[in-house]
Amino acid sequence: MFSESLRQKLRIWNSSFTWVLLNNIISSFPSQTVRIAVLKFMGAKIGKDVGIYGGNEYRNPKGLIVGDGSTLGHRAILDARKGLIIGRSVCFGTEVMIWSLHHDYNDLNFKVHGAPVNIGDFVWLGSRCIILPGVTIGEGAVVAAGAVVTKDVLPYTIVGGVPAKQVSTREQKDYEYSPGKYRLHMI
Repeated sequence: MFSESLRQKLRIWNSSFTWVLLNNIISSFPSQTVRIAVLKFMGAKIGKDVGIYGGNEYRNPKGLIVGDGSTLGHRAILDARKGLIIGRSVCFGTEVMIWSLHHDYNDLNFKVHGAPVNIGDFVWLGSRCIILPGVTIGEGAVVAAGAVVTKDVLPYTIVGGVPAKQVSTREQKDYEYSPGKYRLHMI
């Protein structure tokens, strides 16, 4: 039988191998169909007509839920270790970062803690915005490029800045975002 030390090393090796496979190979594979299939195989729940662009980094695909008609832009970081729910028809810009877990800078051991992140339907996340653990972005909200969202965003609110603050509101309409029309990668 294996010793507990060897089992631990095998678990770490398996986790590292899975990380490299998903985030360095599959995430850059030129077919969205393959990227989505592998994410689903790894436990992600992904709706219909979802567009997933290349170069993204996934932390715990089992905790990831993506609603119908959403598009995840290039080089996003999707931390679903504590849970990440992305609603219907959500549009990501390039290099969006969503964190569900981070370190407590006041803890002597730099302990990690966090909470799930929820992105409502019809939300637009601008390029290079950062969403921190425990945040809920309300339906139809817009997060400006480069904003750092540290607390909840009300529905149909436009936020920007560091930390993000309300800068405007968005009209409440029946938005219909259809990423299937704009596929830039092999199907």
